[in-house]
Amino acid sequence: MKKLIAIDLDGTTLNQDSKISDKTVKTLHRAIEDGHSVVIATGRPYRMSKNFYRQLQLTTPMINFNGALVHLPGKTWAGEQETSFNRKIVFDLISEKKNLKLDFIAAENRETFFIDDLKFFDQHFFASDFATNDNLLTVNTLKTNPTSVLLRSQPENVNGVSDELKQQFGHEVEVNTWGGPNPILEVVAKGIQKAHGLKRVIENLNLKSEDILAFGDEHNDVDMLKFAGWGVAMANGTDQLKAVADDITEKPNTEDGLADYLTKYLDL
Repeated sequence: MKKLIAIDLDGTTLNQDSKISDKTVKTLHRAIEDGHSVVIATGRPYRMSKNFYRQLQLTTPMINFNGALVHLPGKTWAGEQETSFNRKIVFDLISEKKNLKLDFIAAENRETFFIDDLKFFDQHFFASDFATNDNLLTVNTLKTNPTSVLLRSQPENVNGVSDELKQQFGHEVEVNTWGGPNPILEVVAKGIQKAHGLKRVIENLNLKSEDILAFGDEHNDVDMLKFAGWGVAMANGTDQLKAVADDITEKPNTEDGLADYLTKYLDL
């Protein structure tokens, strides 16, 4: 049975240097050569993940913003979908920034970002060489509803901020932790999860959920692993994710846990 292999990036496919190791690249290519498909499902925006899509030489649809953007990079695709939410929530967050103990607030769509404090601009993080006043997040610059909002706080504050946001805005948005080394929270429209994106993909590829082999490490992967026919949590994954997974890799992302598991599971 050929599988659709859904892979999270940070903490799963990427190693401690936020790169895909040669071993993992070769393993995923072997899986594709054997007739399986690979789909990236990430919380990252497209501009921060398209390099991995190209590195893996994928031709499949891609899921960004935890399911808020489902598209076929570089091509017109009937299944494409981008889901936004009311920008008023962004302005509410700006007014409560101090009370929420946030370092910065960034609103994004597929290609554009706005950040409320340019001193926090980071070339690597925002996948852009520079930021200007045009990227400053204000009522005047954010003229359309965002696809995603990123919030950074200190690690010890993230869970508390998440709880507060869910209490205030939970009827309109989803709040997820962002995998990787950064203490980031991502806000997307209510009902949007990676599973939502995967459902969109398989509907257009005439596949079923039982055809999906999914890998993840964070809270934002829970629905994806539950939706998949076989959901695998990384050894470095959260306890919450491991509790819903069908299996757990023997090794973490820092030791090519994804590649080793695929090699054995698919008999590559």
